[in-house]
Amino acid sequence: PPPPAPLPHSPSPLTLRASRGHAALLRSALILLLLWPRPSAGKKKLYIGALFPMSGGWPGGQACMPSAQMALDLVNNRSDILPDYELELIHYDSMCDPGEATKLLYDLLYTEPIKIVLMPGCSGVSTLVAEAARMWNLIVLSYGSSSPALSNRQRFPTFFRTHPSATLHNPTRVRLFKKWNWSRIATIQQTTEVFTSTLDDLEQRVKEAGIEISVRQSFLTDPAVAVKNLKRQDARIIVGLFYETEARKVFCEVFKEKLYGKKHVWFLIGWYADNWFKIKDPAINCTVENMTEAVEGHVTTEIVMLNPETVRGVSNMTSQEFLGALMSRLGGKNPEETGGFQEAPLAFDAVWALALALNKTVAPLKAKGRRLEDFNYNNHDITSEIYRALNTSSFEGVSGHVVFDAQGSRMAMTLIEQLQGGSYKKIGYYDSSQMNLSWFNNDVWIGGKPPADRTVVLEEYRLLSQKLFASVSVFAGLGILLGIVCLTFNIYNGNVRYIQNSQPYLNNMTAVGCMMALAAVFPLGIDRHHVNRPQFPVVCQFRLWLLGLGFSLAYGSMFTKIWWVHTLFTKKDEKKEKKKQPLEPWKLYATVGVLLAIDFLSLMIWQIVDPLHITVEKFTREAPKEDLDVLIQPLLEHCSSEKMNTWLGVVYGYKGLLLLLGIFLAYETKSVSTEKINDHRAVGMAIYNVAVLCLITAPVTMILSSQQDASFAFASLAIVFSAYITLVVLFVPKMRRLITRGEWQSEQQDTLKTGSSTNNNDEEKSRQLERENRELQKIIQEVKDRDKLNQGCQTQFHRGPLQHIGPPQRATLTVQIRSASLLKHPRQKVDFPHSGL
Repeated sequence: PPPPAPLPHSPSPLTLRASRGHAALLRSALILLLLWPRPSAGKKKLYIGALFPMSGGWPGGQACMPSAQMALDLVNNRSDILPDYELELIHYDSMCDPGEATKLLYDLLYTEPIKIVLMPGCSGVSTLVAEAARMWNLIVLSYGSSSPALSNRQRFPTFFRTHPSATLHNPTRVRLFKKWNWSRIATIQQTTEVFTSTLDDLEQRVKEAGIEISVRQSFLTDPAVAVKNLKRQDARIIVGLFYETEARKVFCEVFKEKLYGKKHVWFLIGWYADNWFKIKDPAINCTVENMTEAVEGHVTTEIVMLNPETVRGVSNMTSQEFLGALMSRLGGKNPEETGGFQEAPLAFDAVWALALALNKTVAPLKAKGRRLEDFNYNNHDITSEIYRALNTSSFEGVSGHVVFDAQGSRMAMTLIEQLQGGSYKKIGYYDSSQMNLSWFNNDVWIGGKPPADRTVVLEEYRLLSQKLFASVSVFAGLGILLGIVCLTFNIYNGNVRYIQNSQPYLNNMTAVGCMMALAAVFPLGIDRHHVNRPQFPVVCQFRLWLLGLGFSLAYGSMFTKIWWVHTLFTKKDEKKEKKKQPLEPWKLYATVGVLLAIDFLSLMIWQIVDPLHITVEKFTREAPKEDLDVLIQPLLEHCSSEKMNTWLGVVYGYKGLLLLLGIFLAYETKSVSTEKINDHRAVGMAIYNVAVLCLITAPVTMILSSQQDASFAFASLAIVFSAYITLVVLFVPKMRRLITRGEWQSEQQDTLKTGSSTNNNDEEKSRQLERENRELQKIIQEVKDRDKLNQGCQTQFHRGPLQHIGPPQRATLTVQIRSASLLKHPRQKVDFPHSGL
């Protein structure tokens, strides 16, 4: 069953107050008298080879050796544990030095008696002993090794330890990440083996828990760059793995970078001194006040090495009774000056774990005809039984519940503390073996609640101003109405000679094209306000097709007029002949059809090969003033394709050349006068305006594509102005002429009087005039011939045959000419010099 919740005011597992030690002295002395080792009667001895570092980098043997000896005395006095055996400790001082430990290991192995188990301390010494022990079939049980590298069953197959691995902090950290709903963390570590191994284990555990390590920074001596990178990557929940001296350097940089406060939480190792951030350090240039401000609110995890609960374990002692007995053995030494005092409970429980495991092997070995005293360095069976018994150990010790994981490391409880107001407060315990979190609910946060694990990014789409869209839509709608009026006018007055001479079918195409271009303004302004995302690609296609085909109809029909005017009337040597040739309408329609077909095919190929779809443009994140923990991510949707620039280059290049050619042709034909296309000057003016607007708008809209309002306003107003200018320039003068001169009325009356067909066009009248001129030339030729025969006579022509009037001075011919341009002067006199006729 899970252990009961720890008491809120349980004593610290790290230190023992002097007053508390003196109060328990009498009780501990009584326990020692009761458990003092008695002489054994016929018991067989089992020997344990131990290496206690009494000096060196970690002099843990100063407290761990008396603690282990005290456990041996208790075990040997128990009649229910190894009743036929007595455990004896043979120990040396390893000085926490692997070199010294090598020599001592040789002495232990090659000096009688045979040792059944080895008990080293220090990670470096344990690594050496555990790697060599398998060659002698020896189990290694360590009480003071925390290196994660020792959790490697392939390298250390017979290794166990009651001191938890440094990676034991990681299950607690992961549990706290889940408790506070964090799924993104960052790490910063000092580049040493123990921290690197711990971080590798943390990375694996958080990955299994679905938590992301977004930033992983390391440093050797100077953490400045690493801290800056944490800030640059928006690190919020940060796990720091470094020694105490480096911790002061880190948090001095944290203060400078402002990487603390209500938006950040730091996780540190709990075995620093309680006042580590107040110690003056010449290696940093921050004051105590700076450091205190920077470290406020951080969380520490610390392995519990002394059971915080008042529970009597397998040794029949509580943790406080154990401390009293240990103080008695130490002779009143100051615990803070005694090496290994914190780890002493682990050494005590290591002996009990070994004793219980050996006791568990007695029966299985007896069933196989073996005994513990038969152990030698070549006996695999006894070693296997001891290994199996240790691997299944589970009991309550003075350090807490003792159990080993699959790698032989101790599974212990973890103390969780938080720095509140400059001092550490216990906020919970976590038992990783039982996966039980005992929480005191006294955690305090600067912002009133645990911060978010990342800056909350709110996606916000940039949408077109609806006022702008409505305003432009009104203009576009009015333009469409104007186009309808112009188209109706042109169709209704198609029988008027003046309208017929302007090629009305081309003008009808121009009006339809303008209306299509104006209709493109509506899908150009449609966005998330109006349609859902799945329908947006359809809107993109509408934009493309309406603009493309509208341009081809409107501009193509005007370009066709200018092209044919230039073709027929600008070459001087062929000018007279081409003026006589009739302009066949099908050629005009074919030219427009070719331009329209080019656009249609190009758009169709574009849509099939590389269809338009939605792309989202991201802008620089913006921080709102009202909430510092939220960022706005502006987004803008575009109609685009995979090779958008290529397609635009082809389309803009083709249409740009067409616009430039239109300007050139309009300039070349500005002085041409012809009745076959009587509005070509107005067409040229429209081409000037449309070309200039298009050539300016295309590149500007590409530059302003990231500014939705400006881009829409520029493009849509260019379309509106182009359409308005074209419709006004082409149709308004015709309306004005017909209204002011009443020409449609005179044409209709003339048609009724003559009874001629209303479908006679200018070409027929022109051909009639040419026939009359040819008849006139024949008459003139006859006059020449007769003049030669009748020299000396004066002849006068007046609607009849020649008459001799007088001497040959001058001949006058009066002819009636019918012409549409001379209706107001039906009779005309033509004088011919007699000498030339």
